[in-house]
Amino acid sequence: MGNSISWFTATILVLVACGTDKPVNEVPSEVASKMAAQEAAWNAGDIPSFMDIAYWQDDALLFVGSKGPTYGFEATLNNYLKSYASPEEMGQLRFELLEWKTLGTKHGFLLGSWALDRGDALEDLSGHFTLTWELKPDVGWVIIADHSS
Repeated sequence: MGNSISWFTATILVLVACGTDKPVNEVPSEVASKMAAQEAAWNAGDIPSFMDIAYWQDDALLFVGSKGPTYGFEATLNNYLKSYASPEEMGQLRFELLEWKTLGTKHGFLLGSWALDRGDALEDLSGHFTLTWELKPDVGWVIIADHSS
């Protein structure tokens, strides 16, 4: 019996050491997929699809950029359309997802960086973002707050 207890104890220790929970910083696959789809939409010159893919389509959406807060999906979309009026201004977007923090069962916080390669005509741009995501029953994970700098 002593050998079976030792084997059982060793098995439990291995399982505990390996862990069965996802790491706190693992980005949910749906969020990562939406971020990749946003990159593709942006790089295709499609700002409306970029917004539709991941942003909460509600007047309570919050976007904070260099000019301060903007509230609402339509206002945020219009700001993007005004700020990036041509394919040259849009450039090619690249995201890097740096850290995910789970905030309860329906919310998460994503830290990342963004970069726009705008070729030789315009200066390249880059910065960081923090996105607050919410898991909504009807649409899955959506961005409810975006602070980009």
